[in-house]
Amino acid sequence: MEVIRADSAGFCFGVKRAVDLVYEEIGRGERIYTYGPIIHNDEVVRELAEKGVSILNSPEELDAAEEGTVIIRSHGVEKEIHERIRRKGLRLVDATCPFVLKIHKIVAEEAARGNAVIIAGNPEHPEVQGILSYAGDKVSVIATAEEAEKYVPYKNTEICMVSQTTFNLNKFKELVEIFDKKGYSIHVVNTICSATSARQKEALSIAERVDAMIVVGGAQSSNSRKLYEICRERCSNTIFIQTLDDLVSRKDFLSGSTACVGITAGASTPNKIIEEVQNYVRGYDF
Repeated sequence: MEVIRADSAGFCFGVKRAVDLVYEEIGRGERIYTYGPIIHNDEVVRELAEKGVSILNSPEELDAAEEGTVIIRSHGVEKEIHERIRRKGLRLVDATCPFVLKIHKIVAEEAARGNAVIIAGNPEHPEVQGILSYAGDKVSVIATAEEAEKYVPYKNTEICMVSQTTFNLNKFKELVEIFDKKGYSIHVVNTICSATSARQKEALSIAERVDAMIVVGGAQSSNSRKLYEICRERCSNTIFIQTLDDLVSRKDFLSGSTACVGITAGASTPNKIIEEVQNYVRGYDF
C-alpha cells in the first residue's frame, strides 16, 4: 500500500497567522470575538469556542457587542465593518491575509482612478464580498466562462481584473483568454495566492498517479472545494472529507484494487487531522 501525501497540504501562511493571532489574544484574558469564523474549518472554530472565542455573524451582532477585542477573519471583511468596530470603540485586531489586503489596495486604487474592476471569484464568498467593498461602483464578479462571454465593458473606461486568492488557476486563465478574444483592453493582475497555485498543481500531479484521492478540508472552504474539483478531473475515485470520521464512515472507498492513495488538504486544515487520515489509510486492512 502506497500513500502519497502532498507537501503543501495544511495551513497556509495566512491561515496560520490568523489562528496564531487569536491564540495570542486568548492569552490576554479579555473578551474576544471574531467577525465571521476566523477560518473555514469547523474543528478549529469549535476549539476556539471552547476557549471562549465568540463569533459575530452580522453587523447587528457587532453592534450588540459592548466591550472586548474583535479579530477580523483571515478572509477579510467589508470596509464598513472596520468602520463600525472603530465607531464602537472596540479593540480591533486585523487577521486578514496579507495577500487579500493587497487586493483591497489594488481595487481601491483602480476605483479612485475611475476604472472598472472585474473580480474572478465566487460572489457569495466572504473574501470577495470584502474586495467588493473597496472596488467602487464599476465592479463585476465573474466566476464562469458564460458570465465572461456576457460581460459588457463600461464605455471609455479602463478595466482591471483581479482574482479571489483561492480561485482555480486554470479557470482564471480561461476567463482571461475569453476577454482577450473579445479584444477588451484589460490590465490583468493575477492575485491567486502563490501557495494556492502550488497546492493545486501538486494535487493535480498526485491525482494523475494514484488509484484513489482524498481531499481533506472544511465544508465551507473554497480552496478545499477547488482542490476536490481539480483532483476529480484526473482521478474519478476522489472523495472530500472534513475529518477522519468522514473517511471511516466511507471506508468502502478504499476497498478493491486500490494500491496507491493520494492525500491533499485545504489551507484551513489542521495538520493533526491530516495525520489522522494518513495514519488510518496506512493501517487500513485491505
